[in-house]
Amino acid sequence: MGDVESRTADPATKRMLRLAAEQGLETVWDRYEKMKPQCGYGQLGLCCRICLQGPCRINPFGGEPSRGVCGATAYTIVSRNLIRMIAGGCAAHSDHGRHVAHTLLALVEGKAPAYKIKGEEKLRSVAARLGLEVEGKSTLELAREVVHKALEDFSRYEHVPLTWTTTTMTKRRLELLDRCDILPYNIDATITEVLHRTHIGVDADPVPLIFTGLKCAIADLAGEHISTDLSDILFGVPKLTKTRSNLGVIKPEMVNIAVHGHNPILSEVICDVAAELEEEAKAAGAKGINIIGICCTGNELLMRRGIPLATNFASQELAIMTGALDAMVVDYQCIMPSLGFWARCFHTQLVSTSELCRQPGDTHIEFHPETAEEDAKKIIRLAIEAFKRRDPGRINIPSEQSEAVVGFSVEQILELLGKVNPDDPVQYLVDQIRDGRVLGIAAVVGCNNMKIVHDHGHLTIAKELVKNNVLIVATGCAAGAYARAGLLTPAATMEYAGEGLKMFLTELGEKSGFNGPLPPVWHMGSCVDNSRIHDLATLIAEKMGVDIKDLPVAASAPEAMSEKAVAIGSWLVVTGWPTHVGVVPFIYGSRLVTQIAENTARDVYGGYFIFEKDPGKAAKRLLNVIRHRRWRLGISRDEYITYWPGYTAKEVFAEEKAVKTMANGGDV
Repeated sequence: MGDVESRTADPATKRMLRLAAEQGLETVWDRYEKMKPQCGYGQLGLCCRICLQGPCRINPFGGEPSRGVCGATAYTIVSRNLIRMIAGGCAAHSDHGRHVAHTLLALVEGKAPAYKIKGEEKLRSVAARLGLEVEGKSTLELAREVVHKALEDFSRYEHVPLTWTTTTMTKRRLELLDRCDILPYNIDATITEVLHRTHIGVDADPVPLIFTGLKCAIADLAGEHISTDLSDILFGVPKLTKTRSNLGVIKPEMVNIAVHGHNPILSEVICDVAAELEEEAKAAGAKGINIIGICCTGNELLMRRGIPLATNFASQELAIMTGALDAMVVDYQCIMPSLGFWARCFHTQLVSTSELCRQPGDTHIEFHPETAEEDAKKIIRLAIEAFKRRDPGRINIPSEQSEAVVGFSVEQILELLGKVNPDDPVQYLVDQIRDGRVLGIAAVVGCNNMKIVHDHGHLTIAKELVKNNVLIVATGCAAGAYARAGLLTPAATMEYAGEGLKMFLTELGEKSGFNGPLPPVWHMGSCVDNSRIHDLATLIAEKMGVDIKDLPVAASAPEAMSEKAVAIGSWLVVTGWPTHVGVVPFIYGSRLVTQIAENTARDVYGGYFIFEKDPGKAAKRLLNVIRHRRWRLGISRDEYITYWPGYTAKEVFAEEKAVKTMANGGDV
């Protein structure tokens, strides 16, 4: 029982894990324990299986074997493995964007009757940003031009940089990327280049290998941005919404349908048509239909519709274990193959909807934009039939659920800031940063990893940073962790925020008619919506006349798990963010590659990686980074005394000395 208690920071998850242990049901935590000890060569990145002469491994202690069969050294193998992960992440994010683009194109061509453009204002702003003529064009005409621009970024053959790169970065950052020759011109071609370079007998030099990986990371950012922009055009720009989160949002008297994955194209239609089938649900004995979200598909619906978020990646199996989940509808990404086993243990109908993502034991209803409404109704009716097969004696729904205020798109943030300074909204936020009320901004993103106590890394870092007046912006499973833990509420501001941050959030909330402070953590969306974080930082940098590398900002992925996280972390570094990762990456087998990630990147791009497993120590290092950047901006150090009660002048001096040491490569 004690082992169960140490696996997660979430009370509802603890309760379900105890129940799983009692019933002998295997969870992801149990499978992780069976994997121990994990391969040391793999953890260091020193295992190569790119060709059939392998797998090869390098002695990490300097003895033999020191080269693979082909002669590849440690730095070649580690570099190849690393950038292949970046390419995998870029493929996932950009393919998501491509699917959204194809849906928008089908709408424009009159082939997707279930859809309409809900974000016309966003359409026009994106078109203007892309340099398109907006005046005098109909919505559909403009949408056609925008979607063709998006698809061109996947297929352009001229060596002209990606449109979604050149129109979303500061001028000086673009110039730097151009000098480094890492501006991608074609998303698909960039992924192909990584795979080609890492094939046996091609590139063995770690420097061009890593630079190619960074080019792919920039392509990943473009793919994410396309996903966000086109989703906003199709489904509307997120606005402030109040909702609830955790497993307690599952309702025993309702037909419960969980939508899980990363692409909202089908789940949006499920929400649209659910009301039409309410009577069928009631005829089956239910009081209605209750749609809940898991992972980033859940985040998409949470942001735009207030659909409650049940859980995140690590605890997805436990939603089925409540015994009241009638259908788990999956699209793609972060879907555990174990869900088929769990569905067979209960009455839950596991429905796969993408040709890319089939699961053992699933019912496959392949989604197509042209038949979206028909597909959605089939799925809902399967859930209604499953409801009839429920075993009331197996229903165990935890009571835990928290309120959550979500919907912090960049457009919504600017609208809020405009309530205080309507003439120049961004300037108001810049003033708060300069005055020290807001010490800085931290982007806490990423998934869950069984190597880290579930949600503990996310929560520890956020609480420490907001206590020191750092505003948190969050996406993905990190944002989901904050929703379940109650950190997306005004009450959290009063309980956790430092005085300066509390003043800022209270003033902004009251001026916006919120009747209280805004939450200390701003939920900005799904994984692809990290592009919103990039846009917000870019606006601040342009207003301050600097680049992102100069801003008091930092990023953290306390529980990084997937190739997508590697791609995100890489473009954060390339765009100037000091980026903490809480899981030891597969690069420590090469001192050269580790040096590039932790130090050389700082010299070239201004961003760099900070690897630290302990979230408490990581939070302190992130604070040091933000304070050092404030010092470099020339902001008065009086803020240390004002907003860190108990600091003496001597301690302030020691702190400044410490951050300078860290900036020069030392460990604080």
